Amino acid sequence: MIEIDGSHGEGGGAILRNAIALSAAFGEPARVFNIRKGRKEPGLKLQHLTAVKALQEIAGAKVRGAEKGSQEISFGPGKIAGGKHRFDIGSAGSVTLVLQALMPALAFAEKETELEIVGGTHVNWSPPFEYLKEVLLPQLRKMGYRCEVELLRHGFYPKGGGIVRAEIEPCGRLNPLKLAGRGELAGIEGVSISANLPEHIAKRQAHAAAAALVKAGHESRIGTRVAQADCPGTAIALWAKYSSGAILGAGSLGEIGKKAEKVGEEAAGKLLKEMESGAAVDEHLADQLLVYMALAEGRSEILASRLTGHAKTNAWLIGHFIKNRFEIEEKPGGTARIAMEGAGHGA
Repeated sequence: MIEIDGSHGEGGGAILRNAIALSAAFGEPARVFNIRKGRKEPGLKLQHLTAVKALQEIAGAKVRGAEKGSQEISFGPGKIAGGKHRFDIGSAGSVTLVLQALMPALAFAEKETELEIVGGTHVNWSPPFEYLKEVLLPQLRKMGYRCEVELLRHGFYPKGGGIVRAEIEPCGRLNPLKLAGRGELAGIEGVSISANLPEHIAKRQAHAAAAALVKAGHESRIGTRVAQADCPGTAIALWAKYSSGAILGAGSLGEIGKKAEKVGEEAAGKLLKEMESGAAVDEHLADQLLVYMALAEGRSEILASRLTGHAKTNAWLIGHFIKNRFEIEEKPGGTARIAMEGAGHGA
């Protein structure tokens, strides 16, 4: 059994999610201890517990310690069955982070998987739904990963209640990914959302973001969306597309007392920073891709805008399952080249 210290590095829930994802995909039992040890509320929260129980159900795993607040679990994977499943986090816990734990293994399921997950779709410390759909999934498709997602209902903090549907077809193997260059800028797109709030808020966010991008010399196409949700909330998501197929993403969430213009400017500022880096992969996408690169057959290489603590922790974690596969080179200016020889499914 692979032993993983959940307090290593950034010490958050990502270690747990990626550990059980790799355990299920490679068929290797794992024990994760010291889960979120340094956090204000250590151990499993509802979001993490949902991920564990969902993968337990889908992968026929034997699990010990799957309780709220638990700081240790043992995960013994079985066959990845696929099929139709519905999971409710029961809070505004992130739907996209639950999917982060499920998606890698589902590439190797026995049949197609249909998921419906209820929780937060636009919440702090997690990728919004649009990032999943417009930034991550297009890159995974290059690797042969087949997934379609649909946002049925928006979910904001504190009530959640958002619903995402995902359909994932097994592919049996993942191709390596090459994203070391990005070519010419093909366009900037985005969407500004207001839920249970006036439409002008979404429009002001979009206008502020577009104005900030124009000031930097870039035109954009940012749509607006007025939604119904269990509680009010606003968000804006932006993504820049390049001729090489590279896509950089950024976004921002509204808060009580935070002006709509500030939300839009914040998102634009984050995207411009990524664009100015010269990288082909934004800092958040880099750490999300590493698990798939580990599962791929062959050598992958990406150029990230920055090597985050999450990415460093993921590289450390992956080393528990496959040895001596990484080449990481931090370049002047802060970018990082990450190359990896994937082990291939079941290796």
